[in-house]
Amino acid sequence: MKVRVIGAGLAGVEAAYYLLKKGYQVDLYEMRPKVMTPAHQTGHFAELVCSNSLRSDDIHNAVGLLKAEMRMLDSIVMQASIPASVPAGSSLAVDRTIFSTFIEQKLKSFKTLQVIEEPFSHIDTQMPTIIATGPLTTKALMQRIGTLTNEDVLHFFDAVAPIISYDSINMDVCYKKSRYDKGDAAYINCPMDRETYMAFYEALMASETVDIKDFENNVFEGCMPVETMASRGVDTLRYGPLKPVGLERFEGDKPYAVIQLRQDDVASSMYNIVGFQTHLTWPAQKALIQSIPGLEKAHIIRYGVMHKNHYIQSPEVLRPGYQMKNYPNLFIAGQLSGVEGYVESAASGLCAAIEMDQYLKHNDIITFPKETMMGAMAYYVATPNRSFVPMNANFGLFETPTKRMNKKDKRIFYAERSLDVLKRFM
Repeated sequence: MKVRVIGAGLAGVEAAYYLLKKGYQVDLYEMRPKVMTPAHQTGHFAELVCSNSLRSDDIHNAVGLLKAEMRMLDSIVMQASIPASVPAGSSLAVDRTIFSTFIEQKLKSFKTLQVIEEPFSHIDTQMPTIIATGPLTTKALMQRIGTLTNEDVLHFFDAVAPIISYDSINMDVCYKKSRYDKGDAAYINCPMDRETYMAFYEALMASETVDIKDFENNVFEGCMPVETMASRGVDTLRYGPLKPVGLERFEGDKPYAVIQLRQDDVASSMYNIVGFQTHLTWPAQKALIQSIPGLEKAHIIRYGVMHKNHYIQSPEVLRPGYQMKNYPNLFIAGQLSGVEGYVESAASGLCAAIEMDQYLKHNDIITFPKETMMGAMAYYVATPNRSFVPMNANFGLFETPTKRMNKKDKRIFYAERSLDVLKRFM
């Protein structure tokens, strides 16, 4: 049987991989590199656009638990993260090129895969299809989806952080350390005293930005531009991405603020600026970055950019399994469905493929249990919500235990219950 998967991003590759293993003929549509988006740099499958971090790998963290569930389900994204892993303390970060190459080669090893490098816009409601075109879906396809759903397409703005060359970092000023010494000393830290921070803050607030229509009313909280965050108060950054706690170079030497750099490739030649998503103009970015201690001669490999992301009003459109209510052969996964984040997008693609397989074989789906993070996310995007917005994996998606517990015990309970329930569900 033939299945279409539209988009070779994180959700699309997970869906394609699962269905290929199940013996389906998969037509995988990917318009890149023939037609590029405002954010992508290459035509590779599963290109990581905003950051190279897959966030916490701690099972007692919501996204860490989600990864554990995906590993149990033989996720190709989790497989690729092993050879592509780079030091990132207690988080999981990857070399973008190795990560994408692994996934692309593994998928193309299946003789039942056909890759179609062209934009897709004609949706056949009778053909089993998983739409995983992501937040930068083409206008033509969005219009077709809008026609099918009778819903206005929602959107928000997203930002990408700059990447700089390691060779241009002054390690006489900067130092390697992970917060609270968790994991290896994987992050490069640029310390600031109060005077330096205040000068940096004032320069940031005076910097020229790219004009984004309706930007302030549509920003996604989980990927907020540094200048927008700073506008909320002079100390907002110091309690956010520039928080100095646990980053003392030596005992008694506590900086007032710290800008962190995270390794972006296996060769350790590139580092991205953590939490520095921005829509400043490129000249303003260069001036601001080179005002940071230790980055006075920073060579910027990629500047930060801003782009519009689309998502649908999923509670009106989807069942709790990413299947469309009115068109059971169609599934919508990834950020287009209202999940947010690399890992969450991949997980939704995997979930959608599992559910499609069930539907094609049994004419119905068996929804993932709410006690799993994958199931909780699937229910979130399908539950009526007047103020629906994209959502990262978080423990707030779970029902609160009846037994009173402290925060630590509750996280342990969630993790143990989730993996046990998933084992039985499988």
